[in-house]
Amino acid sequence: MRNWRANFTLIFFILLGATIIGRLVYIQILRYDYYRALAQGQQKIFQEISGDRGEIFLKDKDSLKPIAVNKTWYFCYADPNEIKNKEETAKILSQILTLNEMVVLEKLKKEDSFFGILKKRLNEEEISALKKSNLTGIYLNEEMGRYYPLESLAAQLVGFLGGDGVGQYGLEGYFHEILKGEDQFEEKERGPLGYLMNLTEAKAKKGTNLILTVDYNIQFMAEKLLKKAKEDLDIEAGTILVLDPNLGKIIAMANLPSFNPNEYQKEENLTVFQNQAIQKTFEPGSIFKPITMAAALNEGKITPQTTYKDEGFVKIGGHIITNYQNKSWGQRTMTEVLEKSINSGAIFAEQQIGNKLFLDYIEKFGFFEPTGIDLQGEVFSKNTNFKNGYEVNFATASFGQGIEVTPIQLVRAISIIANGGKLVKPYIVEKIIEDYNPPTTSSHSDLSEWTPNKIIETQTEIQNNSVISPKIANQLTAMMVSVVENGFGKTVKIPGYYIAGKTGTAQVTWSALGIEKPGYSSMTIQSFVGFFPAFNPQFLILVKLDNTKTPSAGYSAAPIFKELAEYIINYKEIPPDYEL
Repeated sequence: MRNWRANFTLIFFILLGATIIGRLVYIQILRYDYYRALAQGQQKIFQEISGDRGEIFLKDKDSLKPIAVNKTWYFCYADPNEIKNKEETAKILSQILTLNEMVVLEKLKKEDSFFGILKKRLNEEEISALKKSNLTGIYLNEEMGRYYPLESLAAQLVGFLGGDGVGQYGLEGYFHEILKGEDQFEEKERGPLGYLMNLTEAKAKKGTNLILTVDYNIQFMAEKLLKKAKEDLDIEAGTILVLDPNLGKIIAMANLPSFNPNEYQKEENLTVFQNQAIQKTFEPGSIFKPITMAAALNEGKITPQTTYKDEGFVKIGGHIITNYQNKSWGQRTMTEVLEKSINSGAIFAEQQIGNKLFLDYIEKFGFFEPTGIDLQGEVFSKNTNFKNGYEVNFATASFGQGIEVTPIQLVRAISIIANGGKLVKPYIVEKIIEDYNPPTTSSHSDLSEWTPNKIIETQTEIQNNSVISPKIANQLTAMMVSVVENGFGKTVKIPGYYIAGKTGTAQVTWSALGIEKPGYSSMTIQSFVGFFPAFNPQFLILVKLDNTKTPSAGYSAAPIFKELAEYIINYKEIPPDYEL
């Protein structure tokens, strides 16, 4: 009996051992890969690491000035479960963070929630006060966020980074895909005590940096002049564009009103985000007359000395079109038509080439298509009503009424006259810096200290076929110089320099003001466009002012043009054209 029990026990343990060994063989050999992966899945964690967003820089003489950068911000959050005296805590927090006490208290009462954010982007005073308060359940932490150190300067041009991490408007929107960094996953392992240890070091790829063509000092001056125009002339809005007419580089793009992209969420009127230079059409008025003259000159239908007799009005069908202030000028040359800004003279020039050819030239000058500038949201008008219009539509278009353009289209067209006849694509980003290693001891202001792996420089895009001949461009430049020397543009004269320019005062339609009513309102847009030095142009400027209180552009836009031109001449040390 004893032997049977001993044998049974022995057999039992032999079978049990065999079962255990078999199971170990199954787990450790036959199913090794499966259980190894299962164990690693319990121990290893993959943490997402985001790459820093690329930064944006303006030119500042020989260095760079950051306009959109990344910054570490502190935010305040609460754990309601740890807070005992919620009323007292809410009172203290509302004073420190300048928040509504009842709103704070409501957040602190949510005991089923953790890490309720009370306020983001704290300033130094708020951070210091919170640290001194030692409030139970109230914590500080850091996060990376977008910061615009120049605040409202060039705000519409740059745009902003939205709360969802997506670029909105301007450069932030247009270049979002290359500005945003690439995410990577870092592998970590949980140790015996629960601590996380790195198994791999992941380095998320930084976003691309942008170096702009915009000059900080000229941009600052342009915006300063618009603000002054608001104070002195009570303008509703305004735009100043400065560019190199030979290359298409945008040197300044200023708009009024503006906004602070650091606080974009505070803006109630979302139209302030709109970049008027590329996203708002207008009827240009008399600054369009050089385009009409260019077409007639290039076709050989007129010369600068061609004369006609002005009677003060032109009758087309049942319509009577008059000159500014109903003035009659008598016998005048085409040069004098520009000097005195005579509407009937522009109609005369248009009639010499005919409507179809006039329409072809407007298309060649780029007014029926977007410029393709590297900014988000560019608009353009197809001018359908004008294209399908009657004789009177072509007559009024010859002096810039009844045709819609954007400021960027207008400066591109005038650049054709300035650069000898070529259509140039405007652009705002000069260099794209990829895979860069920024300097650790500076504020990125000196590009020579960077060690980029790749720099992409924007190449100027010039249309192969000339819109007008160099000879005609030179003739028209001389006519526009005469506008400044002898005509309505005298207020922009700068001793020692030849400036080619043209004034414009255009009426605004009721429909452009959002009012369903035919005809024109009493509101005007006053503008001046010009380039200098006239016969070797380096800068072209457009000043556009909406609804100023002055009678004409000669008293509003022209003086602003002169002040900015004088600043640029001194700043860039441009030598004079002639001795005084």
